[in-house]
Amino acid sequence: MTMKIRAAPFMAPAIALLATLLAGVAPPAAAQYQDRVDVEAYIADIVSRYDFERDALERLFHDAEKQESAIEAMDRPAEAKPWHAYRDIFLTRARVRAGVRYWHEHHELLERATARFGVPAEIVIAIIGVETYYGRITGSFPVFDTLVTLAFDYPRRARFFRRELTEFLLLCREEKMDCTKVRGSYAGAMGLGQFIPSSYRAYAVDFDDDGVRDLWNSPADAIGSIGNFLARHGWHGQAPLGDYVATVAGDYETLLNRKMKPWLSISDLDERGVRVGGFMPREEKFALFDFQHENGRRKTWAGYHNFFVITRYNTSRRYAMAVHQLGQQVHRAYRPAEH
Repeated sequence: MTMKIRAAPFMAPAIALLATLLAGVAPPAAAQYQDRVDVEAYIADIVSRYDFERDALERLFHDAEKQESAIEAMDRPAEAKPWHAYRDIFLTRARVRAGVRYWHEHHELLERATARFGVPAEIVIAIIGVETYYGRITGSFPVFDTLVTLAFDYPRRARFFRRELTEFLLLCREEKMDCTKVRGSYAGAMGLGQFIPSSYRAYAVDFDDDGVRDLWNSPADAIGSIGNFLARHGWHGQAPLGDYVATVAGDYETLLNRKMKPWLSISDLDERGVRVGGFMPREEKFALFDFQHENGRRKTWAGYHNFFVITRYNTSRRYAMAVHQLGQQVHRAYRPAEH
């Protein structure tokens, strides 16, 4: 006969800890941040500057859990892949078809946004398509914990993420959000369009006029906010994004991938003895990029002003090209007469 011993309630945590140790499993990590000198200095600073309640912030940091997987994801971004591998993530038939459906479903909102902000519907759709697969994948990382982790345990970009952490706390106060409940990407981006906190505060709009800027549950707010972001960064109506170019003569490789912002003209190429094939307007400034295709082939792309504007959303030429090409494919497949 085996004697069963019922542990007193207060003994349960100790027994659970002993069981995990005996099983070779590490116990849950203790609170990571509340006693760190750098965190204490940060809390004191934003309490002084923004009139936060110190006790409330200390409780938040006491409960914050380090997000190791966010650090790992930061060190292997999709944008580091060669173009052909990156492209294949987003330019699929399924994503194009889903983009067409999204356009049909929200065509009135998209028309209103285009009229107000001047950004073509297919660009807005493509950004939502690339960022979250039209809202299917908005992220499951706890945004507060993630930003704390990147602000204090990711030295390479700590300054940036401390600013975003402050912006997030201000955003939650302004929008009356419980910051412990908000979920987003491994970099703290949120909603259908994956706005980082500073962009959310600066560019999100209440496009459905319900008194709330909700980028998760309101397609209207997400569509309007993306349009507003691009417009505020200087989007030029229906102007082209760029063109593939063929080098006819001259050494142009030193001009590739140097800047995101357009800085060259045909006259500049002429002065360097570089000749390119295809039509490129002489008055249009551009930056030159190369994109690696299959079998190591590379193609040169001249990115104009609107291409640069998309890189303000995500500072990657691969990202901007994916948005451009997904938008083109959705636009070609869309049939407005079906409404």
